[in-house]
Amino acid sequence: MADIQRRPFLRHLRGAPTSYVRHLRGGRVAHEGTGISFWFRPLSAAISEVPVDDRELPMLFHARTADFQDVAVQATVTYRIGDPALAARRLDFAIDPGTGRWRSAPLDQVAAMLTEIAQQHALTRLARIPLREAITDGPAAVRDDVAAGLDGDARLTDTGVAVVGVRVVAVRPEAEVERALQTPARERVQQEADRATYERRALAVERERAIAENEMQNQIELAAREQALVARRGANDRRRAEEEAAAAEIAARARAERDRIAAAAQAEARRVMGAAEADAQAAQLAAYRDADPAVLLALAARALAEHLPEIGQLHVSPDVVATALARLGGPR
Repeated sequence: MADIQRRPFLRHLRGAPTSYVRHLRGGRVAHEGTGISFWFRPLSAAISEVPVDDRELPMLFHARTADFQDVAVQATVTYRIGDPALAARRLDFAIDPGTGRWRSAPLDQVAAMLTEIAQQHALTRLARIPLREAITDGPAAVRDDVAAGLDGDARLTDTGVAVVGVRVVAVRPEAEVERALQTPARERVQQEADRATYERRALAVERERAIAENEMQNQIELAAREQALVARRGANDRRRAEEEAAAAEIAARARAERDRIAAAAQAEARRVMGAAEADAQAAQLAAYRDADPAVLLALAARALAEHLPEIGQLHVSPDVVATALARLGGPR
């Protein structure tokens, strides 16, 4: 929108860099161009402002396919006023000299014209293809047909409107139809998911079986090693017992030989001692043989006294003394 400043009997207009301004005075062009500024008299001026920047026009309309299915088309048309002088002559881009606002809605007219032309070509294209093709290949086909139709439309050319580009975002059927079309794909995806799940379970079972076999093989190996260990321990124990028995036998033999030698030595010692005692007794008897009986009696009494227990008191009667004296004094 142009910036207009008010002065007594005069107005000053300052245009934008993206706006084409055309000033007519008395039916003749006084000022014309993009981004211009000038003074004018409001009572004798006719001013038009045409935007020359790119503009986006979103569209959403319904169409019917060859198999009588309703689809929604979402598209966007980018356009600009390529010939603003021609557009100012064909459309009402006049602005109020006091406020700088458009007196009508020229861009709405351009939008309606573009929408009608785009819909016409889109409807024609979708009416010749079935629903599945419209969903899969429809956006590209509709975009090409709409772009070709807009570029070659004489009405747009005569108005000075140039189409920069066309984008078809989506061609979508009704919600129920879309769900019905999605069901086979969902089923296939679910089947693929189930197949992957079954394969994963089968792989898990196979791995568990391999793990069980490995564990069983390990147990068999451990049992075999344990059996070999038991056999080795048994052989070691048997050998140890044999060694201990041999050692015990050797020890017993050594002990028996030692006892035999000791017994022989003891017997020899006893024999020698017996012989010595016999010789001593023989010598003693030989000594006693020629001794006086009274002496022998005294010796016997002394020996008896040595072997008697301790006597606290001894009573000797006169008869005992007389008898002993008698015997001592008697013949030998």
